[in-house]
Amino acid sequence: MTDFTFEHAPGDGGRPAVVFMSALFAGGWIWEHPYRRLAAAGVPVLRTHEAVCALDRRVAGSIERLGDALLRACDEAGERDVIVCANSLGGLVAIDLAGRHPDRVRGIVVSGAPGLTPDPDVGLSFDRRASVRPVGAEFGDRMTAALFHGEERFFTQEQMDGVGAMMLRPEAMVSMARSIKATRRYQVRPALDKVRCPAAFVWGRHDRMTPVDPWLELLADYPGTEVVVVADSGHIPMIERADEYTAVLESFLDRHGRVPA
Repeated sequence: MTDFTFEHAPGDGGRPAVVFMSALFAGGWIWEHPYRRLAAAGVPVLRTHEAVCALDRRVAGSIERLGDALLRACDEAGERDVIVCANSLGGLVAIDLAGRHPDRVRGIVVSGAPGLTPDPDVGLSFDRRASVRPVGAEFGDRMTAALFHGEERFFTQEQMDGVGAMMLRPEAMVSMARSIKATRRYQVRPALDKVRCPAAFVWGRHDRMTPVDPWLELLADYPGTEVVVVADSGHIPMIERADEYTAVLESFLDRHGRVPA
């Protein structure tokens, strides 16, 4: 039994599976656009369903255990060689997996990872005594302002309600707190030093939660990495600029999406 449940399309074979990891608050639905387009093209794909906050606190509170849980899902699906695409907290998981499992991880595509700036701020307090709780229009407005560059709402009401309901559960609050603590402890530069596979970092220029500039400064020391800054996007470019994000991913796969002989 895995910690994550998942959706899997095996594709045509002969290529690493593109594995989309869900984020701290959001489930696998943030990957709808690239998942469907790659699946339609015959690329093997897998995406996890649960947000990290919905997992057991012992898993959610460890970058390494989250990566192990992701690989267990891949094992259950029969996918050995993988390219990991991850946003936010999942970005650290992707980096960590690449360093720990170079025999399996053939590439990583990272967006909006924490670890170089103070704790991500979604503009909310989830304390039950707070004036703003994760329900209703004000919650939606603040979440939208924190995550996206423009004023358009890219989450459906059903998705927003699902996030809010999850955050009202005490166990999810504990998992969230432990996840954030794990990002504080995680040493990004030593982890990047261990990455040997192709790596792309696709970041929204206007990411308020995990600003891009500290990452640009750090990644300048890793000339083999690919860096793409999405001009009109916030924290979730795979939703806010879905066509642009997926095109970057497709280009990456054209160059690196084959299993070595």
